[in-house]
Amino acid sequence: MGDIWTLCNVVRETAYAVHGYLRYGFPEKVYENALANRLRKQHMQVAQQHPIAVYDEDGTPIGEYFADLVVSGVLIVELKAAHALTSEHEAQLLGYLRATRLEHGMLLNFGARKFQIRKFVYTSAGVKQQVVEFP
Repeated sequence: MGDIWTLCNVVRETAYAVHGYLRYGFPEKVYENALANRLRKQHMQVAQQHPIAVYDEDGTPIGEYFADLVVSGVLIVELKAAHALTSEHEAQLLGYLRATRLEHGMLLNFGARKFQIRKFVYTSAGVKQQVVEFP
């Protein structure tokens, strides 16, 4: 796939289509499977429940998280089926970005009437966020 912004747009549009079809009310795993399925149909590389190792400052492994989706090896997609996104959801995604040293992440919420997307870019200079809500 071309640049990261094109990739993000494809994920955004596909996720919105999933929300339009399923609406809200299903468990998170249903949305994860639907989004992964539709992205794979578009010939995208999608890893589900991708393990992310976390290390202490001295390099000692101290734990492991599992990202919902990693798309094309460069974009972490964290899905929620909550009434609203919270700062804890954002912190979770930012932790994944720090642990993997990937710059780009998307937080998608399928659990609200309005589909919610938050896009993050995590760099050494700081975090940039873009919030998008659909009717």
